[in-house]
Amino acid sequence: MPEFYTELHTLIFDPDRIPIAVAAIFLSMIVGMVTGPLFGNANPLIWGMIDGVFGRLGDKMDRLHRSKPDLMFRGFLLSAFALVFCLFIAKICENLVLNYNYRGFTEVFLLSGAITSGSVWYAILKLYFALEKKEMGKGAYYAISRSTRVNLNSVDDFGITRVGMGYLARSFDKGLVAPVFWYLIGGLELAFAYACIAALSWRFGKDGFTKGFGEISLVLERLMGIVPALLSGFMLSVVGYDAVLKRAVELFKATKNKDRAAPYAQGGFALSALAWHLGVTLGGPVKDLGGSALKNLWVGPEKASAKVDHKKLRLAIFTHFGAHILFLAILFATFLLGNNPLI
Repeated sequence: MPEFYTELHTLIFDPDRIPIAVAAIFLSMIVGMVTGPLFGNANPLIWGMIDGVFGRLGDKMDRLHRSKPDLMFRGFLLSAFALVFCLFIAKICENLVLNYNYRGFTEVFLLSGAITSGSVWYAILKLYFALEKKEMGKGAYYAISRSTRVNLNSVDDFGITRVGMGYLARSFDKGLVAPVFWYLIGGLELAFAYACIAALSWRFGKDGFTKGFGEISLVLERLMGIVPALLSGFMLSVVGYDAVLKRAVELFKATKNKDRAAPYAQGGFALSALAWHLGVTLGGPVKDLGGSALKNLWVGPEKASAKVDHKKLRLAIFTHFGAHILFLAILFATFLLGNNPLI
């Protein structure tokens, strides 16, 4: 039986990649908390690179007067070019790892560019202190707006708090669990490929309200992200305090019945899990940085309030941090299971 588990792990992913992934997560935590979001963007470095290289081009191609099939074809072309670009970068990175390994640090450093954690905490903590003191701290709102692509002028303080809490759930899912998941399966190439698709979905998907240009990236991201999303939602559900099982059952019922549960493009299982875990209502209509109205659903228990203040944001930060610890524990246990024949 132990040999069966070891062989099964080897077929699904390489357990020897787990220490690299863990080290990359710690590096992202430490560096992100020290430096903060790069250019106000707390998302993975690759997302910022995709935005810088393809963002303006995509905006010029995404013309609303065009038909949906035309916009979808344009989105397909941009997605294909961006994916080829990222795979080319990944191949260069793999050559760097082979020739300049430095005891694994090179791969750790490169993988950290596809994930995010510490910079998210930095941005959210600045937002928390600004809301607590009821004053606009320098860059406190900018980093959240830039990272979520939401125009925070379109919502009140409760709405800003909901956006921040939603970003914690989404960044944990798309910016940490999913790229690490694909790295364990296929190395840097698959990690970079997922990060590229997730970046395009973030930049042009408009939470599922795209007129066609972001459809391809949304579909591709869902295909690659559905399993990690379930894992992320599970971890956000079980971290914390009382009534965990009850909240998990309520979340399952809501997701099954599509009742006040977030559609995948609007945060999916991770956002729903956080809302049920904290007993609040998240989501709600917003405007993106391009001026588009995103009529996002209200997510959470039926009678939960949408008037969430900075105290709920603090609980969300603790939950987010706890989910990180749980994820690291799962990786550590999986490493032991995959390499120790006695287990």
